[in-house]
Amino acid sequence: MSRPEANGPAAGLPAGLDAPVFDEPWQAEAFAMTVALHDRGLFSWSEWAHALSAEVKKPGAAADGHDYYEHWLAALEGLLASKGLAAKPDVDAMAQAWERAAHATPHGKPILLENDPRAAD
Repeated sequence: MSRPEANGPAAGLPAGLDAPVFDEPWQAEAFAMTVALHDRGLFSWSEWAHALSAEVKKPGAAADGHDYYEHWLAALEGLLASKGLAAKPDVDAMAQAWERAAHATPHGKPILLENDPRAAD
């Protein structure tokens, strides 16, 4: 019998457990932001669970859960708005500024918010 670590990091694990946890980088970022905001005491885990549960239970949620992190993000945005920390229009404006900055940044260079062409407006 061979040792599992001798056959790679996922040897001996059930199928699928070696797959990435997040499909997209933004999902990992939303997860990390949620944990960081909780760690700063901005909301409790029970508040978070209630917000996420309410989003997941909304009509139109995918039965296979492929939209889970979209609900996660909506729950985070809603919780921040309800706490008066970041209103939805402010979150949307910031997301658009980052998107413009990304498009204005030369390939291979760091994306900085000050690269947003509208930053001087």
